Amino acid sequence: MVKIKPFAALRPPKEFVQEVAARPYDVLNSIEAKAEAGEKSLLHITKPEIDFDPIIDEHSKEAYDKAIENFRLWQERGWLIRDPKEMYYVYAQTMEGRTQYGLVVCAHVEDYMSGNIKKHELTRKDKEEDRMIHVRIQSANIEPVFFTYPDVPEINKIVEKIAAGPAEYDFTAVDGFGHHFWPVSNTEDIRRITELFATIPAFYVADGHHRTAAAALVGAERKAANPNHTGEEEYNYFMTVAFPASHLKIIDYNRVVKDLNGMTPETFLQALSRDFLVERRDNDKPYVPARLHNFSMYLEGCWYSLTAREGTYDDNDPIGILDVTVLSNLVFDKLLNIKDLRTTNRIDFVGGIRGLDELKKRVDSGEMVAAFALYPVTMKQLITIADTGNIMPPKTTWFEPKLRSGLAIHTF
Repeated sequence: MVKIKPFAALRPPKEFVQEVAARPYDVLNSIEAKAEAGEKSLLHITKPEIDFDPIIDEHSKEAYDKAIENFRLWQERGWLIRDPKEMYYVYAQTMEGRTQYGLVVCAHVEDYMSGNIKKHELTRKDKEEDRMIHVRIQSANIEPVFFTYPDVPEINKIVEKIAAGPAEYDFTAVDGFGHHFWPVSNTEDIRRITELFATIPAFYVADGHHRTAAAALVGAERKAANPNHTGEEEYNYFMTVAFPASHLKIIDYNRVVKDLNGMTPETFLQALSRDFLVERRDNDKPYVPARLHNFSMYLEGCWYSLTAREGTYDDNDPIGILDVTVLSNLVFDKLLNIKDLRTTNRIDFVGGIRGLDELKKRVDSGEMVAAFALYPVTMKQLITIADTGNIMPPKTTWFEPKLRSGLAIHTF
């Protein structure tokens, strides 16, 4: 079972929230962040290298020192203010007419260490350490991680009741996504939410595997360094936004490749036909995969439907059933000799939020030679993989909208 607690957040006054709130650190490069960051933007704390001209190495001591300085200044200037009591918070996001409602809570470090917080992706030590430095130097979880959990009807009802009232924050960001935020200050609601989460067997990391690992590992470090550790210290917890599984929708995560491993387009199509039913589409409209094991390909100005032939995949295996596995095995490994998606520079990944036109653009520009779109993974598949202790291939899931950073910060 998972353990959560409320916390007294640092967060922006209502009049500053749109200026402070920012996209997550890992969806922007430094140049994009510098162009996007206004005076009060949290990006000056999460990507402090942008405060230098020219932009400096984000992993340098100067950048980390600037992050500490900016975090202090944002509090001194009143752009971040401490709530007077420990609370939970309802955070809702609206995209394309659909709203998902989550709870901002503090999860327990031991749940990560014991496996009650379940992962579906591998993490890289270098990226873990970078995020750990930010958590260490600030003694804070500046950005939330993104969890999901099996629906609990009573939790949903409590959230619905709170969200029926006026929101503390209610704004539409420049990307068109709506963000809505309610503090949960009622003592009985706080108590009951804590009790109900204690009946949930596990959290599942939806997005933010490196931030989750970093937050939990720093908490473990603080525990090891404290000879008077009691288990009640604030460093035993880290901030997450937890959404019921029924509210979330995974969108496609697509691929573009730079070369055909020495093959011409004609010989590549012939090779594909051994494992796929290859159908050329005779119009300019992008072809959208219709079902599991059906793919879209863009090559030499044409869209194709690729349907994996029977016997080329294993639907009884939680990893074998995934279309990222099918595509990797039958195309990238077998035909293109791309063995490790984590290290190769011959492939790039494009989030489905950018649409299939982005795939066409990357190929038509000459930067890439072919593009592949996949049918999205389901929440059921993600949970099954995490429950069975399996790991998804790289770049399998894309969640949208991304959590806005800066609506709440947890310190310890």
